[in-house]
Amino acid sequence: RLAFEAPGSFQHSLMVANLAKAGCEAIGADAALAYAGALYHDIGKMERPEYFIENQAPGRNPHDKLQPSMSALVIINHVKKGLSLAREYNLPQPLRDAIAQHHGTRRLDFFFKKAAEKAEKDGTREEVREEEYHYPGPRPRNKVMGILMLADGVEAASRTLVDPSEVKIRDLVRKLVDSCLKEGQLDESDLTLGELSRISEAFQGILSSIYHRRIDYPGFDFNRKTKREAPAERNRPSAADEVRAS
Repeated sequence: RLAFEAPGSFQHSLMVANLAKAGCEAIGADAALAYAGALYHDIGKMERPEYFIENQAPGRNPHDKLQPSMSALVIINHVKKGLSLAREYNLPQPLRDAIAQHHGTRRLDFFFKKAAEKAEKDGTREEVREEEYHYPGPRPRNKVMGILMLADGVEAASRTLVDPSEVKIRDLVRKLVDSCLKEGQLDESDLTLGELSRISEAFQGILSSIYHRRIDYPGFDFNRKTKREAPAERNRPSAADEVRAS
């Protein structure tokens, strides 16, 4: 169902599965569980796939017609919907944990900042309730779930890289891991700094093999944006925002 109803989310899940598996193998954690958890972590996106960026066609973003608070509600609700499907199909508890914990309690910064800017412009800043822009959690409660959170974020952010290089990939992975650490998202995961370093190296290896330099085709510029694509791209979330909405 995910492959047909939310093909972009399906491809994202496959990539997250490969990253999570590699991260677990790097520290001797349960790679099979990480792979399976990644395949199921976003099944809740089947309810409204068009609201998630990986499923959107260029120039078509339904969030443009919604208030930021409603956009946040739709995005965050994919966790609740995923858990509902997990119960309906009697998925085992570890897969339910992957659905519930892969975003922890992170904030949807893109929509929170959009709401704050709108409220300030309208003179109603106090009406922006930050708690409405946070995922419900819980935070990752073991190493596998912590790795899944990182793999999910790294994959989402990597799609925003322009002309990715090993340096850009290494910097992206480092920033993502650092942000999760600073927010306390990994406090209950039991991951050590040494393990995070090995996990990061594993992620970098996978991403570098995917985004390695390809040969150029004379007479073709596949990266050139058309006039129709350009405005939509300017309204896209940044790499950090992409992480939280993935």
